[in-house]
Amino acid sequence: METCSAIRFSIIVPAYNEAQLLPRLLDSIEVARSVYRGGREAIEVIVANNSSTDSTAEIATARGCRLAHVSKRSIAAARNGGAAIACGEIFCFIDADSQIHPRTFEAIDEEFATGRIIAGASGLRLERKSFAILLTYCLLVPFIWLIGIDAGVVFCRREDFQAIGGYDESRLYAEDVIFLLTLRHRGRQRGQRLARLRSVKALGSTRKFDEFGDWHYFPLMRLIIGFITGREDREFADRYWYKPRR
Repeated sequence: METCSAIRFSIIVPAYNEAQLLPRLLDSIEVARSVYRGGREAIEVIVANNSSTDSTAEIATARGCRLAHVSKRSIAAARNGGAAIACGEIFCFIDADSQIHPRTFEAIDEEFATGRIIAGASGLRLERKSFAILLTYCLLVPFIWLIGIDAGVVFCRREDFQAIGGYDESRLYAEDVIFLLTLRHRGRQRGQRLARLRSVKALGSTRKFDEFGDWHYFPLMRLIIGFITGREDREFADRYWYKPRR
């Protein structure tokens, strides 16, 4: 690996038992690295192995990724654990079951070059559609517009990540929402905003819909109340995020 001073981007992948889907994400990252005008060596890939019991770590190592071992079972802790060993000027976070767009790094560079943003997200499109999934999406879009955040590849400068203390590890879920809202507040203090990169959307997995059903998001609307009040449903979080059947 090149020295830290040569690294522009650190793309950080939190991963728990992701042996099945991690390779396709790494394939997509490699394509994006190969077309990046700054050169592929300006981008490092870090897999934050969150106590996997499958071959996630071996796959990451074999593919030339840097490996962060994170024992605390928390998505926020995994993201922070990856960031702790990262060398890049810009941190990017992406879920292991996703795929990124080939121009992701170019688009992020272009946004930061404007000087108008503090952080942002690429947005995502789902790998399959159904009436229930489309209806869910339509109901969530106003919420996304209202708070001005998105999912997919989430990115920020190292200095801003460190200034806000990274992801809130006290949160079992919605840590990514809190993260972007905190960055947005910091950005407003210096006239910057969050960016949404609609032209380079990541591909998002629908495995939660496959597992829990295409209509399952509607009963989950109660989580929005928990997010607002700070009262998380630990039993649900364990079943939905931390004890997956994989």
